[in-house]
Amino acid sequence: MSSTPAPTTDLQARKPAYWPWLIWAALLIFVDQITKQWILNIFEYGDWAPITSFFNLVRAHNTGAAFSFLASHDGWQRWLFVGIGVIATVLIIWQLRKHPQQKFFCFSIASILGGALGNVIDRLQHGYVVDFLDFHLGGWHYPAFNVADIAICVGAACLILDEILRARRAKRTNTAA
Repeated sequence: MSSTPAPTTDLQARKPAYWPWLIWAALLIFVDQITKQWILNIFEYGDWAPITSFFNLVRAHNTGAAFSFLASHDGWQRWLFVGIGVIATVLIIWQLRKHPQQKFFCFSIASILGGALGNVIDRLQHGYVVDFLDFHLGGWHYPAFNVADIAICVGAACLILDEILRARRAKRTNTAA
């Protein structure tokens, strides 16, 4: 008995691949990890170097989440954030596979994926996230952050914008009908 593969439909043949979005996430992880390794190589913990009147490079360690949320706890939060990162990874890959034709949506969630995994790698490797971008004004310092944090924020902002645009399109479609 010879088994022949089932014929593909036109829709299956035209459905875009999701792997380019995984490559985008991997590129973000690579840039994030390279920049963090550079900071670890040139700075000791707490060191800083002024770049402009409002920007420093620093070496900071964040055991918490955004804005050092839960950083003062005794270590359990490391595994909580790793677990959240793993769950987010599974959900994002599922969404990338399900909606590869939605480019802006995929860009958004792949950016979040790259940033989340960049920070998960730090938590697994060091027990903390390496932050190094320090913006300040008049003695006030914004919490230090890194490339992964930028990817997550850009991805989240784009995801919100994508949903707003999708809702507007749906409203126009419903109004026209």
